[in-house]
Amino acid sequence: MSYRVALIGAGIISRNHLNAMKQMTALQAVAVADIDEIRGRKVGKEYGIAYYDNYREMILKERPDIAILALPHFLHEECAVWCANQGCHLLLEKPMALNIQQCDAILEAVKAAGVKLMVGHTQHYWPANIQAKALIESGELGRLIAIHDTRHVYYFSDHRPDWFLDREKAGGGIMMNLGAHSIDKIQWLTGSRITKVKAALSYEGTRGNVEGSGCLFLETTTGVTGIVVQSGYKGVPKDETELIFDRAMVKLISAKGVWINREGQYVMLESQDNIDPFELQFRDLLQAIEQNTETDSSGEYARSVIAALEAVYRSNETGVEQRVGTE
Repeated sequence: MSYRVALIGAGIISRNHLNAMKQMTALQAVAVADIDEIRGRKVGKEYGIAYYDNYREMILKERPDIAILALPHFLHEECAVWCANQGCHLLLEKPMALNIQQCDAILEAVKAAGVKLMVGHTQHYWPANIQAKALIESGELGRLIAIHDTRHVYYFSDHRPDWFLDREKAGGGIMMNLGAHSIDKIQWLTGSRITKVKAALSYEGTRGNVEGSGCLFLETTTGVTGIVVQSGYKGVPKDETELIFDRAMVKLISAKGVWINREGQYVMLESQDNIDPFELQFRDLLQAIEQNTETDSSGEYARSVIAALEAVYRSNETGVEQRVGTE
C-alpha cells in the first residue's frame, strides 16, 4: 500500500523527511506548504512536488493520508487539530505543543478522528541510541545508576529564526527545544518517566527573552537519576551522554556511536544497522497505521516530555524541586 504525504513547513527538517521518503516505496510525497513562497517553491521544485502557500488548501486539494507538521511551536495545536479533523495521520515535530493543555486538545482530536499521531522524538531512532538501550536492557553492565547528558550549541545565532527566541511562540529557549531531546533520551533509554525536577536556568542571550542555558537534576520512576547540562552560549559544540552502571560506564554520541569503559579505557562497540533515523521513524508510523497500534513516540508519550519541561520552568521560577504533572 502506498501513502500520500504532505508537508506543512519547508524548513531544514523538511529535507530530512523528504530524503527518507525517497528510500521508501510505501510513501509518496505529494506537496509542501509554506507561507514563505521562495522557500516553499524551492523545496517543491527540488523534490518534484506541488507547492501551496496555505496548508488548509493543500490538505483539502491533495487529500494526503499523512501530514507532516514542521511549524513554529505555537502553531502545533491549531494545525494538528485541524489536520486530524480532515482524517490525516500526523507526524508532528517535537515539542508536541507549548503546554499539556494543548497536548490534551491534540490527543482528543486524534482520538475523535481515529487517526494515528507520532511526535518526532527522533532520539528513539538513532542506531547508536538503540544500541545503548539494548545494552541497558541486557543487564550486561549491571544496574544503570545515573545518566549525565550534555549538549552545547550556540543558540543565538543570526541564522536562528526570531520565533525560537520569543517565549510566547516557542514556549521557552534551549530547554524547550533541545532540553526536550535530553528529557526524551533519558526517559526512553530507561523505559521510565521523569517524576521530579530541580532546575536552574540562565537568561544571558543576545537576542529574545528565552533561557540560554540550563542545569537539571532529574529523578525517574525506575530510580535512575539524571543530570542535564545545556548551554546555548558561545563555545565548543558538544552532544554526549554518559551512562553510569555499577560495573562499567558508557559514552553515547548519538550521531557517532557507543563506547564502553570497563577497565579505565573506552572501547568503541562495532556499529550495527546504520539506517536513517527518519526512515526508521516512518517505519514505526506505518506499522502503527497498518496494525492499529501506537508508535514508540506516541502523543501520550510526548505529553510526558512537555509535563517534565513545565516542571523545569516551575522549578527555576520557584527555586525548589517540582514534581512532574503537579502545580
